[in-house]
Amino acid sequence: MYDLNDVVEMKKAHPCGENRWEIIRMGMDIRIKCLNCGHMVMMPRREFEKKMKKVLEQAEKK
Repeated sequence: MYDLNDVVEMKKAHPCGENRWEIIRMGMDIRIKCLNCGHMVMMPRREFEKKMKKVLEQAEKK
C-alpha cells in the first residue's frame, strides 16, 4: 500500500522523462509531484490507483 511522502512509479512516464513521483497530499484526491521537474498533478484516488505501478520508496514512519 502507499502513504504520504512515498515515492511511487506510474505506468506512464512524465513528458520530462522521469517516472518517479512523490505523494504530497492524500484524501479523496491524491496530489503527486514529479521528482525531476517538480510538476504537480492532482487526481481522484481511484484514478491514481489505476495509474500507479508500484511503490519505490516508503517514507519513514514517525
